[in-house]
Amino acid sequence: MRALSLETIGASKSFGSFRALDDVSFKVRAGTVHALLGENGAGKSTLVKGIIGYAPLQSGSILVNNREHAIGKPRDSHQLQIGMVYQHFTVAPGLNVAENLVLSRGDLPWRINWAAEYDRLQAFMARMPFRLDIQRPVSGLAAGEKQKLEILKQLYLERRLVILDEPTSVLTPQEADEVLGLMQQMARDGELTVLMITHKFREVSTYADDVTVLRKGRWVASSVVADTTTQEMATWMVGHAQTGIVGRERPTLPVQAPQLQIVGLDVPGDRATLAVKGMNLAVRPGEIVGIAGISGNGQRELTEALLGQRPFSAGRVVIDGQPYHAKREQMQRLRVFSLPEEPLRNACIAGLSVADNLALRNFDHAPLCRHGWRIDRAAVAAQARRLIERFQVTPKDPDRPIGTLSGGNVQRAVLARELTDDIAVLIVSNPVFGLDFASVALIHQRLIDARNHGAAVLLLSEDLDELLVLADRIAVIHDGALVFETSALTADRTELGRHMAGAEQPHQEPA
Repeated sequence: MRALSLETIGASKSFGSFRALDDVSFKVRAGTVHALLGENGAGKSTLVKGIIGYAPLQSGSILVNNREHAIGKPRDSHQLQIGMVYQHFTVAPGLNVAENLVLSRGDLPWRINWAAEYDRLQAFMARMPFRLDIQRPVSGLAAGEKQKLEILKQLYLERRLVILDEPTSVLTPQEADEVLGLMQQMARDGELTVLMITHKFREVSTYADDVTVLRKGRWVASSVVADTTTQEMATWMVGHAQTGIVGRERPTLPVQAPQLQIVGLDVPGDRATLAVKGMNLAVRPGEIVGIAGISGNGQRELTEALLGQRPFSAGRVVIDGQPYHAKREQMQRLRVFSLPEEPLRNACIAGLSVADNLALRNFDHAPLCRHGWRIDRAAVAAQARRLIERFQVTPKDPDRPIGTLSGGNVQRAVLARELTDDIAVLIVSNPVFGLDFASVALIHQRLIDARNHGAAVLLLSEDLDELLVLADRIAVIHDGALVFETSALTADRTELGRHMAGAEQPHQEPA
């Protein structure tokens, strides 16, 4: 079996009056890794769902090995040996590796001969460039091993063109390099063709042979990766040259006592076990401390504890020398602000207007509140118009329900509310996940501005590249504990990745 080529001609799809995909034509050469780039809403998911048959195209043609094929359902793409590895794992954690592989087939008899299946799987594994113990329970696999299992599943099903959807979002840098390196080698050996959706230019530059960029549902450009640059790809994605890229140059502020201190903090998880264990951390005014880690290692529970959404069972949090329990009065008095993950769920009331959401911080204070009880609707509207303009929230309608805005504009609105006053402590969690380039640049710059004005910023992010750009110090969280800390300027990706995977003994430099 050899790698497949893939081509779309005039691929189009609409949802009502919205044109999600508009006359997209591009070609993926057999035996290559082809990167598909585009901002949130550019049409990438609509295109690959059409190719895989989960949401068939309304018009246009799909060619596999230069022959046109009708793909109206997933079974059609599977028969053409096209498979997809999704961003989130689809493995069954209660089964072992062998059972996950065998049960992925669609031709199982009513009674499975497991002895014969295990023999077949052992022979299959012997031919693979990476291997897993077929007897291992999936629940015991690390994230990188689960990603390998997802890929092995496609190879076991004899797929010769595999679509990868953000394949490294849950992997350490080492796991990401290993998985993509193996896929690249299989493509070069002519065994596989890979179409990779990614937002990381480093992955495109390192592992892709070709790149295609979509913008607002239309094809913008395709190129051999060696013939283009990161800046050119970014310009294709947004339609204009990028400006205002966040730099590492920032003023050095005098060393002061910590503004935020976390001492011996224990936070229960959802299963009666500790999600955060004995955490000690200090953040000084005028610095960004980044928390790096693979998803699910206690970051969400830590954020919720610091924002009053989850109680902690031991330890203490101190802000400006005062005990802190994340009550609204405390957050206002101690000037604690936040940019939480999933802002529409964690920081907004979807059914309320943009104006009312922007007033959630200060609706009971002058000038929005008069005589101690009466809300001045004109003042609320005026504040909203001012913040909408300053933070480029679109559409510029303060009366529109915030739940109808795009993700990037919801985050801009939250940013407008949280970054307008004098900030002492700013707690930020995955602030730009899934956002467009313009929103990412704006939010990153606002975080740097807050730091430069003396705020103590705690930034939790699953994107190591983001932390390396923004943070002054980086601490690694693994299994609920901080296991390593280093200056961001001297940080080594490989070393950080080892600690993120839990491969090193706990060590923490003094704060």
